[in-house]
Amino acid sequence: MTSDSEVRSVCCGPSRPGPALATDADASPAVSAWVSADGDSADLAGMVHLGAATFLMGSQDRWAVPGDGEGPVHEVSVGPYWIDRCAVSNADFGAFSAATGYVTEAERYGWSFVFAGLLPPGFPDTRAVAGAPWWRQVHGSCWRHPEGPGSDLADRADHPVVHVSWNDASAYAAWAGKRLPTEAEWEYAARGGLEQAAFPWGDDLEPGGERRMNVWQGRFPDHHTRPDGWYGTAPVTAYPPSGHGLYNACGNVWEWCADWYAPDYYARSPRENPGGPAFGTSRVIRGGSYLCHVSYCRRYRVAGRSASTPDSSTGHQGFRCATDAGSRNVR
Repeated sequence: MTSDSEVRSVCCGPSRPGPALATDADASPAVSAWVSADGDSADLAGMVHLGAATFLMGSQDRWAVPGDGEGPVHEVSVGPYWIDRCAVSNADFGAFSAATGYVTEAERYGWSFVFAGLLPPGFPDTRAVAGAPWWRQVHGSCWRHPEGPGSDLADRADHPVVHVSWNDASAYAAWAGKRLPTEAEWEYAARGGLEQAAFPWGDDLEPGGERRMNVWQGRFPDHHTRPDGWYGTAPVTAYPPSGHGLYNACGNVWEWCADWYAPDYYARSPRENPGGPAFGTSRVIRGGSYLCHVSYCRRYRVAGRSASTPDSSTGHQGFRCATDAGSRNVR
């Protein structure tokens, strides 16, 4: 029988061992070092404004992974905010790196987790994850070199940046005068105005046979039919946007949220602007990735949720940013 931790490694990627217990006060000191020069401005170009709203968060979907805590379905209100239409791209993150000299945690550790199917033929054997051998520890892999030494970002400037930890994503957001979205903000935005639908466009994975997101097609993990040509990440504007104007909220890459993760949080969370538990060992990730497949989980639904330790990085984890409405100016 497959354990929940094994399923999480399959679908969401493995995690580095996290702290025994952490609070928001323990957030990486690296984040504050990259606050934008003026400290109170964000570039709103490429963002969408969402007004204050109340919606039904979570699901009781039969595809929910036991223990993830997708339910109970509950009413949540969020205040007005802005959120990126697209995940942060390699070009975006490159601008941050060039401006600040920031070094990601994968670069500091010297390695990250890479999906084995993306490694070139004859790539030397590396340590695999127990229970999920398609995840490989690849030394030299990082956002600049997604598949390790010899790989680069040629033709991928408009693809989402990957191999970024929660700490890295938070540092970028602070530099940009933004922040990571709360889990509630992320879900409301991803839903695109549809109440309790499985996906931003409705309940059918491929309405009328049309591909709407970048997830695995074929037999996982050894055969991908590539019906839309993508193997690995796709451009951040691939596929039609949602009703709220967001691209690729589901599929392509998992996206970091601000919240600490707890599987029972929905049962006790505040209804007004919930911000997650006060402490935890892992941060919430949302949206699924190019490795998700119906044969083992459907966390690529808008209500699907998972988590990873804040210093973890993989080849299918990225992020998008948010900012409070009215508290920022276009710079």
